Amino acid sequence: MKFRPLHDRVLVKRLEGEEKTAGGIIIPDTAKEKPMEGEVVAVGSGARGDDGKVVALDVKAGDRILFGKWSGTEVKIDGTDFLIMKESDIMGIVA
Repeated sequence: MKFRPLHDRVLVKRLEGEEKTAGGIIIPDTAKEKPMEGEVVAVGSGARGDDGKVVALDVKAGDRILFGKWSGTEVKIDGTDFLIMKESDIMGIVA
């Protein structure tokens, strides 16, 4: 299935967190925090400004991003977990 977000929304695949601590202790799934880093899979066409013109988004598919802990809405598409969030929920692009 193909999916394209609308307006200023972004489809993000969450990147997996660390399996071990710095000391080598393995972290069980129940104790892990959800990672706040992801990869942009698809972006919408952009937000409409007050003048009615579409303003393009700063992120593009393939960008690695940081976002807030509680940002976005979790969805499952073709058995894969994704997040849909507004571009304003994205804190920055990881270079």
